[in-house]
Amino acid sequence: MQLYNSPIGNTTHLCFVKIISQLKQKIMKKSFIILGLMYLSLSPILKAQDTDPRDKLTVGFRAGINYSNVWDAQGQDFKADARVGFAGGVFVGIPIGTYLGFQPEVLLSQKGFQGSGTLLGEPYSFSQTTTYLDVPLQLQLKPSEFLTIVLGPEYSYLINEENTYTYGINSTSQEQAFNNDNIRKNIFGLVVGADVIISHFVISGRAGWDLQTNNGDGTSSTPRYKNQWLQLTVGFKI
Repeated sequence: MQLYNSPIGNTTHLCFVKIISQLKQKIMKKSFIILGLMYLSLSPILKAQDTDPRDKLTVGFRAGINYSNVWDAQGQDFKADARVGFAGGVFVGIPIGTYLGFQPEVLLSQKGFQGSGTLLGEPYSFSQTTTYLDVPLQLQLKPSEFLTIVLGPEYSYLINEENTYTYGINSTSQEQAFNNDNIRKNIFGLVVGADVIISHFVISGRAGWDLQTNNGDGTSSTPRYKNQWLQLTVGFKI
């Protein structure tokens, strides 16, 4: 007790308090510096996490199958069954805000059908595979990060057509009627569907219908029809 009440004791106590105070200040300064450096290094990551992925431009590709048939068909006793073909291409997602966007695509799309009926009074069976360059221009509705609903018009250009015929007695006349047909190459249609997004992977389902018939001038004697198809693809977005 006498040591603290003495001048030497008081001086020692003050020096000790001063040293503790200086240490506290140095520790606090270093702590602030460390916290500041941590914030600067982590801020880009934090900002990236705060950005809604629906606000980002996306580019990707997808591939899968079409399950196609025809609708609004006109022909004598004409009946058609569905066929399976390839579908695949690239897409771009352009955001218009968080919940809306625009998604154009360019797809190579195989469609077709298997049909039968009568032509020029004779029965026939018919198998067709058509390859189109499809360009759907779709509006995106994005209710969540994991689901996008799309709908819009589609332009299709006929690249190739393969037909297989089986005729009755008058096979030559029937084949000429098919080969001389004026087939429309430019067709407009409508598509609607949805994309399920799991990280960078996209599972897409579509339903599509042609709005124009296959014959160009309306004078076709062979079955007149419009394509319809269901499409399922798996894709990857960048």
